[in-house]
Amino acid sequence: MNDQATNRKGILIGFIQGLIVTIRSTLRRPVTAEYPSPDKRLDLADRYMAFPALMWDFEVSEPYCTGCMVCIRECPTQCMSATMKDNPLYSESRSRRRKIVDEFQINLGRCILCGICVDVCNFDAIEMSHEHELSKYERNGNRVDLGTLLSMGREYQRKVSWEPSQPEKNKGAPAGEESGAGKDTL
Repeated sequence: MNDQATNRKGILIGFIQGLIVTIRSTLRRPVTAEYPSPDKRLDLADRYMAFPALMWDFEVSEPYCTGCMVCIRECPTQCMSATMKDNPLYSESRSRRRKIVDEFQINLGRCILCGICVDVCNFDAIEMSHEHELSKYERNGNRVDLGTLLSMGREYQRKVSWEPSQPEKNKGAPAGEESGAGKDTL
């Protein structure tokens, strides 16, 4: 009989402890945000990695991307495609980049957000932006083109005050020109 009383007492203590945990969790503040309501969303950290975006060189008004295809070759899912063209600003001696990107497309439905494209880019041309709300109802609706990628990049540059990691190497203005000449505003 003594073992039964001890067992019942243990069950009652366990029940009370479980009830205390339930009451505590009921009274705490919620940690989730209601998604559709913009005023109730959580702020993203600067280090948050969402979809890739192409960066814009405001100093010479052209993309940093030269269309060298390194990111495309290294992408594990092969979700990118690009072509390059001769840079008209180079022939006018207004840019150091001989080639720039002509077309660029990413299938965001296949992108695994690994960041390899950012790591292998020698021109500071691609970054993982904060854009993560691009879902579509069509199967291939998540293909974004050069214009969309550049606008995502401009928004990201404005939001986090982005600067290239190697400005001396990837500066688009020809040697001898002052920094900021003809600079567009964000």
